Amino acid sequence: MATPTTLPATFTAGQVLTAAELNNLRGAFRVLQVVNAIKTDAFSTTSTSYVDITGYTATITPTSNTSKILVLTGLALSADAAGRASVTLLRDTTAIADSTGFATSNQTSCAYNTIYFSQYVAISYLDSPATTSATTYKMQLKVAASTGYINTQAGNTAHGNVSTLTLMEISA
Repeated sequence: MATPTTLPATFTAGQVLTAAELNNLRGAFRVLQVVNAIKTDAFSTTSTSYVDITGYTATITPTSNTSKILVLTGLALSADAAGRASVTLLRDTTAIADSTGFATSNQTSCAYNTIYFSQYVAISYLDSPATTSATTYKMQLKVAASTGYINTQAGNTAHGNVSTLTLMEISA
């Protein structure tokens, strides 16, 4: 898609754009495609290294190597007794939005709660993959100790949740 490089730097009242300028403006910064993955089943791990969250991936094939990919993800995260869980977002095999570890104020960590509390973790990330090849985005989970859970509160399946991963190609 075209970028608005031929547009005037400023506009004045009553100014008329040429057809070429209008076409450039029309093609810029649009959502070209949307891909969505929804995870409704539960996942858990005791791994202290990141592991793929099964069924929580989405693949998009950009139409231009200048396109941006807006990644929006929201997942229900919990951990059991004294456990802390952390998530990371990957493009193919590269971590692009990693948490800061298991600091006490880490937004992507949580501890056991006797009322089966899940923390909803939301990540928004604007990526520039610079490719027209199929590109896969996925989430991974690890724990500092104990067990980490997705879509279930400390293993209690009566309190299920839904997690989503949405990819939007934005023309540059």
